[in-house]
Amino acid sequence: MGNHFRKPGDEQATPQATTGGQYVPGHVASTDGEDLFSQASAPTAQPVADPFAYNPAPEQMTASQTADPLAAPAPAPAPAGGIPLANIPSPDQPSAPVSTGVFMTQAGPAVASTDLSEQRQIADVDTALQSPDFTSVFAPVGESRKKMAREAGVEPVILMEHLTKIYAAQPNKPALDDVNIEIYPGEFVFLVGHSGSGKTTLLSTMVRDVKPTSGRVLVAGQDLMRIKNRKVPFLRRQIGTVFQDFKLLPNKTAYENVAFALECIGKPRAVIRSQVPEVLRLVGLADQMDSYPDQLSGGEQQRVAVARAMVNRPPLLICDEPTGNLDPAISLGIMKLLERINRTGTTVVVATHDREMVDSMHRRVIALEAGHVVRDQERGGYGSYGA
Repeated sequence: MGNHFRKPGDEQATPQATTGGQYVPGHVASTDGEDLFSQASAPTAQPVADPFAYNPAPEQMTASQTADPLAAPAPAPAPAGGIPLANIPSPDQPSAPVSTGVFMTQAGPAVASTDLSEQRQIADVDTALQSPDFTSVFAPVGESRKKMAREAGVEPVILMEHLTKIYAAQPNKPALDDVNIEIYPGEFVFLVGHSGSGKTTLLSTMVRDVKPTSGRVLVAGQDLMRIKNRKVPFLRRQIGTVFQDFKLLPNKTAYENVAFALECIGKPRAVIRSQVPEVLRLVGLADQMDSYPDQLSGGEQQRVAVARAMVNRPPLLICDEPTGNLDPAISLGIMKLLERINRTGTTVVVATHDREMVDSMHRRVIALEAGHVVRDQERGGYGSYGA
């Protein structure tokens, strides 16, 4: 793109220019030798006013300028920093293009470009800017995954509305009281609270192990208040569950415990032989495949339970105190394993009392007290529950 900003002394340039090696009468050339007008070859073409020339309003014109009304105004040199404010045309004049350094936009009629490719670029930019679908390169970052999912129209994986559960043994003390929770795909959520606050009951309602007294529970679009009992096993096949007491089969090896989860849903033997060793290697038990539960430590048994829960690649993984009986080093390994699973797109819900783990991971925290949700924080810590 040629430089259209005149510098002092450029007004003395010769007004003659050549087109194709021939002189064209009445033709005007730019200061850097480029042709300013696309139809300069026509012998009767009228000179077009330079859009960057000084065009003062009539009340600002001097006596020498008003003497001949047909005389073109003399161009005024502009400083190197840009166009002076006096060069802005008056409201009754058509607005001229304004160079931004990258693009050239204009409110008035289009002015022919000095280069054909440049003219196409300007036209493309103008078309894009006028389009109602035009957006900036960087989209605004949402405040939370929940807000981003809502704006994108994504349905929650877990939806609880006015959920209440009252056990017959304690009619005056609800285990859950008017709970409202939304958990969206890909979230990692911690459930924290004192013992007896309702964490386990809340997790049990997600897998239809406990039917609420009232309210509404939707998991993966299924209404658990209305779902038929014969369809519950099919729903649980899409949910991985890690129990606090592991629930491993004592007469089966680690390999057989994990494979049993695939056998129950009818997976072919070839799939089982390929997937089970892969998952056991992922949890760090490649050398313990043939060991029975009583030959494994507590952390190794928990890893087998995690491998069994994720071998079917479920979209939802629910863990009830997965590190409750483990030492801090093993707990860290289990949580890092759950974090890696979450990064693959699996939604993870973990009920825990591990303060250090919750504070270090900075994930969404839902705190329960006496069956009520007292805190729902996007990037929270263990805290003092309701604080």
